[in-house]
Amino acid sequence: MKFQPERIDAQSITGYGPGWISVGAEKISTSIILGARGLRLDWPCAQFEDLTPEHFAQLAQFDAEVVLFGSGSRNRFAPPAWLQPLMAKRVGVETMDTQAACRTYNILAGEGRNVVAALLLEPPPL
Repeated sequence: MKFQPERIDAQSITGYGPGWISVGAEKISTSIILGARGLRLDWPCAQFEDLTPEHFAQLAQFDAEVVLFGSGSRNRFAPPAWLQPLMAKRVGVETMDTQAACRTYNILAGEGRNVVAALLLEPPPL
């Protein structure tokens, strides 16, 4: 018995590693916002410390059921006040490290959910 579809009809993440992800055959090494329904935008932040409330207000613009925040190489949480625009629109927010966010995004997108992932892609350590 199969529980997962043979292929995902939504935009999916095909690979990841320290400081990069792949969407299809393209390797991306800068922070990005991805949506299961084709959304794809640069997210101008290179490290967790660059984040501001405006980064999360931007995420509230999208008509998503849930936003996955991939916080980089380790799990770090944004201040709750920064999530207020998302909470006001009743959008669920889940925080996890970026690699976990990639896996979770693919699962939810494969289920047909309207998911958006905001992925912080920090440069790998030297």
